[in-house]
Amino acid sequence: MMYSNCTNVILIVKIYEGIKLIDLIDVSTITTFVIPYPDSSPLKHHPMSDKKKLTTASGNPYYYHEDTQSVGPRGPLLLQDYILHEKMAHFNRERIPERVVHAKGSGAFGTFTVTHDISRYTRAKIFNKVGKQTKVLLRFSTVGGEKGSADTERDPRGFALKFYTEDGNWDLVGNNTPIFFIKDPKKFSDFIHTQKRDPYTNCKSPTMMWDFWSLNPESLHQVMFLMSDRGTPYGYRYMNGYGSHTFSFINKDNERYWVKFHFKSAQGIRNFGNEEASKMRGIDPDFSQRDLVEAIDRGEFPKWNLKIQIMTEEQAQVHPFNPFDLTKIWPHKDFPLIDVGVLELNENPKNYFASIEQAAFAPAHVIDGISYSPDKMLQGRILSYPDAHRHRLGGNYEQIPVNRCPFAVNNYERDGYMRVDENGGDNPNYYPNSFDNIKPDESYRQPDWELESNVAGWFNRNAEGENDHYTQPGNFYRRVLTATDKRNLVATIAGAMSGISGEKKEEITNRQLCHFFRADIGLGMAIAKALGVDIDAVMPVLPKEHAVIEK
Repeated sequence: MMYSNCTNVILIVKIYEGIKLIDLIDVSTITTFVIPYPDSSPLKHHPMSDKKKLTTASGNPYYYHEDTQSVGPRGPLLLQDYILHEKMAHFNRERIPERVVHAKGSGAFGTFTVTHDISRYTRAKIFNKVGKQTKVLLRFSTVGGEKGSADTERDPRGFALKFYTEDGNWDLVGNNTPIFFIKDPKKFSDFIHTQKRDPYTNCKSPTMMWDFWSLNPESLHQVMFLMSDRGTPYGYRYMNGYGSHTFSFINKDNERYWVKFHFKSAQGIRNFGNEEASKMRGIDPDFSQRDLVEAIDRGEFPKWNLKIQIMTEEQAQVHPFNPFDLTKIWPHKDFPLIDVGVLELNENPKNYFASIEQAAFAPAHVIDGISYSPDKMLQGRILSYPDAHRHRLGGNYEQIPVNRCPFAVNNYERDGYMRVDENGGDNPNYYPNSFDNIKPDESYRQPDWELESNVAGWFNRNAEGENDHYTQPGNFYRRVLTATDKRNLVATIAGAMSGISGEKKEEITNRQLCHFFRADIGLGMAIAKALGVDIDAVMPVLPKEHAVIEK
């Protein structure tokens, strides 16, 4: 902010690190002074020699930007002052629909560099040479909150990547957890409703959350991740990212491998404690956004090491767990991590709305050498994510610069709202034709799928053989968490469950406690004690299917 030729004493309020400093400055002898902006708002100063004319949206220069034409200085305004209407009409339309999930987010550009050869597994060109670099965009997010929610809410974090490759854009749309709450996409909208607002109170409802989780024991693994300190990471730089789903690799011999993607933070793992996260929500609700932007501005470029797990088709057929079940992990001792490359974020977007709010990621966007799997949640997202973007950004959302492939886009899609390129020019808009030179490339053929069944039906995702919801959560509690982690987990779960209210409070509480007991008796006992629940009194009244506690 700059003032020139000031002659009065003025009051200046400067804010540094949340502390207001008030100065009285005598500027009677100062011709020019500058008040510095905080680092998080680095407004650029442009020399007067670069002066540009102020124009309307249609490019017409005009002068009266702050005063509307009126009948006399105190009379009514004139309808003909078009500038007023243009400014307000555009202002009224500045907000686009926020994402239904992952509404609050941050992001940056960077590079992915291949450090190890994995060509035996995949022919994807992004991995075809050690040292090869590919431009990327990474968007982080919280999941359940609205766009104005706090960054340090207890919530999974989105980890969505767009790789700009010569074979098209590859979107890897995951989270900071390798698992999820449900295993069939039909449950997704119901689940998300429980994470949003109660239709009567319009408040978040622990009762809704725990009611759904207790009725869907498949959620237990992710619930325990969420309620651990991993549910409140210290910003985005100090957490891992995962593709979460099982995907497939296809190599030059058309052999298929199943694959999972892991991005391990080179900064290490750092989390807020429950009280620290709650306090930060009030101090700085944009903590993660500010931390990421300022770190990159300082030249402290965050990095993640990409590692993969590989499973053969033969191994998948005999694995004790369904390898396409999003509520399960692949044990590292059976499927060790394989080094692939390094992801680095080194460029903040010049404009947040243009590059982050308008960014659109979809698991449907894979490239040659990388494909889908029978993962039911992945299959559902292949359809729903592009559909969400067409609703939010329009049918031509992939023409928005941040979403557009920087190499080649050749097809017969035409017209639609906000078509901003040449719309195919005078080339044919149908295929096949006798005039253009666009042809399908046979080298991009994929191998056929061999299906295990020829019966179509509605199958219970938690039928016998698919209903072990407790072994992996128990292992997580016993083998992964430290003693301090365990205490924090119990305290956080007890605090969250104490918010259950209403006439079903006891039923919901006891049903969820039963799941914790089945994962680990010690965990169940600790949570029950923290909640003040008398287990001996509860056991006789539990439904039969919940009355047996299994180690």
